[in-house]
Amino acid sequence: MSEVFFVGCGPGDPELITIKAKKLIQKADIIVYSGSLIPQPILKLCKKGKLHNAAKLVREEIFDLLYKNAKKNKLVVRLHDGDPSIYGAIKEQIDNLEKKGVKSTVVPGITAFLASAAALGTQLTLPGVTQTIIVTRAESRTKVPKREKISELAKHKATLIFYLSVHLLSELVKEAIKGGYKKSTPVAVIYRASWSDQKIIKGTLNNIVKKVQAEKITRTAIVIISNVIQPKSYEYSKLYDKEFSHGYRKAKIKLPKN
Repeated sequence: MSEVFFVGCGPGDPELITIKAKKLIQKADIIVYSGSLIPQPILKLCKKGKLHNAAKLVREEIFDLLYKNAKKNKLVVRLHDGDPSIYGAIKEQIDNLEKKGVKSTVVPGITAFLASAAALGTQLTLPGVTQTIIVTRAESRTKVPKREKISELAKHKATLIFYLSVHLLSELVKEAIKGGYKKSTPVAVIYRASWSDQKIIKGTLNNIVKKVQAEKITRTAIVIISNVIQPKSYEYSKLYDKEFSHGYRKAKIKLPKN
């Protein structure tokens, strides 16, 4: 049966790729990839296949490439940076292929916000701080529902992560404060997370805009707003607490009876 593989190749570091993704790239006859967002060392894994830069193509041309080559029983890979399910526009491609009898398989990859957390050397959730992560984008040409306005999401005081939004940082900060974050809330902007030219800019909602402007960063960056970046305090995990029993371990001390 005809098939197209939608493959995530990770955030930038060519070693942050799954074994499955690497094997598919090496065997592929056709690779349609996401422009400059895919590192050259990963593209060089393609030994025999033909490469097509999707940045130069429109939706219909991409679909045509995928469909016609899959129908010829060629191994077709649609290569996405990070993970295909995060702002990857794969649903429309999968649905159109399915209508024409072509099966799709999605191969997940490490996404940029996870590489950003690794770069910061921190957790995105911390007991006593927040147990929730919200991943979103600022409204621009792509609209968002009213309930997902930044000021509405900010009411949760969760770890708030933005893709495709650093060029709108000033508005983003304004809306986050409007929603209830204090001006002193820590913010981190990670430019090209895991790439060799990665940059980390830390600040607060009060000063992050000036710091990012000074670095002239306007694209390819993740924005994280959260107290987990620089917590004043947090609780230890219960999982490894000596007073905590679970399915694999009994508590090592007895709790006093009331």
